[in-house]
Amino acid sequence: MEAAGDEERPLLHHPPPHLHQDGDSRYTNDGTVDVNGQPAVKASTGNLRACFFILGVQFSECLAFFAISKNLVTYLTSVLHESNIDAARNVSTWFGTTFFTPLIGAFLADTYWGRYKTLVVFLSVYIVGMLVLTVSTTLPWMIQSSNHSEIHRITVYVGLYLTALGNGGIKPCTSTFGADQFDITDPTERVKKGSFFNWFYFLNTIGSLLSTTVIVWVQDNVGWGIGFAIPMILTSLSFTVFIASRRIYRYKSTGESPMTTASRVVVAAARNRRLELPEDCTTLHHSPSPPSEATFNVQHTTQFRFLDKAAIVSPSTQEKKGTATSPWRLCALSHVEEVKMLLRLCPAWASLVVFFMITAQMSSTVIEQVPLARRATGEDRGLTQPQRLGVGLALSTLAMAYLALLERNRLAVGEAVSIMWQAPAYAVMGVSEVFTVIGTLELFYDRAPDNMRSLCTAFAQLAIAAGSYLNSAALGVVASATMWIPEDLDDGHLDYFFWTIAALSALNLLQFVFYSMRYNNNVACRQRHPY
Repeated sequence: MEAAGDEERPLLHHPPPHLHQDGDSRYTNDGTVDVNGQPAVKASTGNLRACFFILGVQFSECLAFFAISKNLVTYLTSVLHESNIDAARNVSTWFGTTFFTPLIGAFLADTYWGRYKTLVVFLSVYIVGMLVLTVSTTLPWMIQSSNHSEIHRITVYVGLYLTALGNGGIKPCTSTFGADQFDITDPTERVKKGSFFNWFYFLNTIGSLLSTTVIVWVQDNVGWGIGFAIPMILTSLSFTVFIASRRIYRYKSTGESPMTTASRVVVAAARNRRLELPEDCTTLHHSPSPPSEATFNVQHTTQFRFLDKAAIVSPSTQEKKGTATSPWRLCALSHVEEVKMLLRLCPAWASLVVFFMITAQMSSTVIEQVPLARRATGEDRGLTQPQRLGVGLALSTLAMAYLALLERNRLAVGEAVSIMWQAPAYAVMGVSEVFTVIGTLELFYDRAPDNMRSLCTAFAQLAIAAGSYLNSAALGVVASATMWIPEDLDDGHLDYFFWTIAALSALNLLQFVFYSMRYNNNVACRQRHPY
């Protein structure tokens, strides 16, 4: 048996080449099935032909989401007559809820419904929310009672939070359902999967661009009702086409709740904490049956070794041969390694929280600053996933520092600045998001256990939620403890707030660099024995 650290090995092992049946197999080898539950035929299901319709849903949902979020502060202040600070806090809270609900959708997708059904159900909720929001714009004219403003406000927030709930099934499932259309045991399709993630983010960017320009212009100059109705109709059309194309998709079966599996590992490790770990990991408890062709072997690692105690076969367990041992007392080593994989993603997740706190400024405080709204690295993808995240975090720090300088100069001049002075910040943040979001999508899909990919994608979305809630909390503290963001920004110091966020971002970048270096060192020490 080799010593630990003799060679670097990947955490996930792809099935051996013979499973491709010399490249002549008609069917996928990753366990996916067609709409009838039969093995998926490569020639007629999945691949880019299926992703076209999935990307259509993503594009229309992104257009609708940014049609709401990009101009929401303006809507709340000008139509509902909320104060600047209240509007900014309400936007951040709604934004955070939008990216918190994916935990619900991911749980349902991985455990009960599957990704397709989850998308269908939550897209329906999303469209209803858009419909309510569109109808709410007509209420001031339809309702003549004295309390029509309160009814209008309630209706607006019902529509907003229905879209937030709808996003709960869309955001964790569109990218993962799209990635499921590629057989990762096939080298050709595996490369195409990387292209899918690039197209996925490209369409996100186009949707954001169109919303920020065309839809926002329609809302400001034609009417809020038309501005909300256009993305609602497009989302409804893409939803219809998505359902009509169900026969060409590849589907993955659901399994036991990944949350239950992770909980069992933690509980079993705690209950076995007094037991001593064996030197030989082969004596730990393994899955009762060997992995099938549709699954992947997970290699044992030495990091977070205390969790290995969940797989210790104790003397009392050995004496009870023939009787089932409680899974809350003894877990398979493969389940232990899956929990370790989740823990390894936590430092990257923590770095994303601060990053998305910064991006939340682009839809809250920044709106209030002006009156108007491969070859070099040798990597197949040009940059590794940690490198992409690092570049994105660094650029976000620069963007906040620039905004702080811009606000300081604006206060010194004493006049409103042109929105064009904000263009560099938006450009830098746009590039920053390209690096960070694509890197995040790939990181939390590729390094996730196979049965937890929707959950891990939702976990990444949760970073956006946490960042938005953190931004909302920070705005609340600033409003109560300082006068940095008053109703009239000329009387405040928004630049101090931006400098604070820039400093926090710089510390976050240092934390991420430390994590990345430590993670790479741990990769070199991965242990030796696949099971």
